Amino acid sequence: MADAPPIDESHIGETPLFEIDHPEVACEVYAKPEWYNLHAQPYGGGSVKTRIARSMLDAAAADGELDDGTLVVEPSSGNTGTALARLGVARGYDVEIVMPEEAPAQKAEAIRAAGGSVTYAEDYETMLDLADRRVAARGAYMPNQYGNPANPAVHERTTGPEIHAQTNGRVTHFVAGAGSGGTVTGVGRALRERGDVTVVGYEPAEPRHGIDGLKYVCGSRYHDPGVYARDELDDVLSVPTADAYYEARCLRERYAARDPVIHATGQYDRDTVDAHLRVDGEFLVGASSGGALAAVTRLADRGDLDADDVVVVPFPDRGDRYADIPLWNDYV
Repeated sequence: MADAPPIDESHIGETPLFEIDHPEVACEVYAKPEWYNLHAQPYGGGSVKTRIARSMLDAAAADGELDDGTLVVEPSSGNTGTALARLGVARGYDVEIVMPEEAPAQKAEAIRAAGGSVTYAEDYETMLDLADRRVAARGAYMPNQYGNPANPAVHERTTGPEIHAQTNGRVTHFVAGAGSGGTVTGVGRALRERGDVTVVGYEPAEPRHGIDGLKYVCGSRYHDPGVYARDELDDVLSVPTADAYYEARCLRERYAARDPVIHATGQYDRDTVDAHLRVDGEFLVGASSGGALAAVTRLADRGDLDADDVVVVPFPDRGDRYADIPLWNDYV
């Protein structure tokens, strides 16, 4: 196992809230940028998956599943794997992430930089089988983000209450993409406990899509994860890749010369938020963030949003994690 610098896990959660100027939507729209998790730690910022990585490792340690030097194996297209490598190696575990060959190279580099190892599978389906074989052969522990209740639980415990507090309880809609489904499930449960909130999930419209981290739900064990409580949602929308990239590009152009309005930043002061807001001077978000805004646009077009509504979406990560994906050139 490679040496790893210590990680300050207090820098997880309490991420800021941005007010987004969305010209096609009459109501207030806010975004929660999750790349601020571990913002000042080694190897750059985090993602929404940083929350679940800590939650799953904590649960496994409490159950006696982990000891010093335990091998942790997880299939991941990138963000969960990166978070597990950063936190797991810092805690003294060996971490191996099984990734599909098409995953962004930047994420594999981040896993290795954190002291983890990467094993490639041909595609998403073979990635699952290969990870299972690695676990069986080496007696490893698999957190299994797709079936681990610690995934939605951390969003129910932290992300949802943060959103409620940051909007002073005014949130009326939460809209998020479904990868493992943990975010939209957990946040939805937390917000519903606190008020009358409409919870909308979105999924990629195409089996082969460019919204990295999200899944086309088709009934397989990989694309129908156990933590995704789809029947609890008020609606599920299909978002084409083109719409997700269009919204991400519009967001970049809209904030080329100005910053979004920042609300209730929690543990992050204004200087810290400013320091981690942009990539080389540009406001870049991942395609799943653009997809969330595309879903909000769809709701507005259908007449499902009123002028006094307050919509919140997660921005799971920054766009610089996808610089080698072919669609990136169209995006930027």
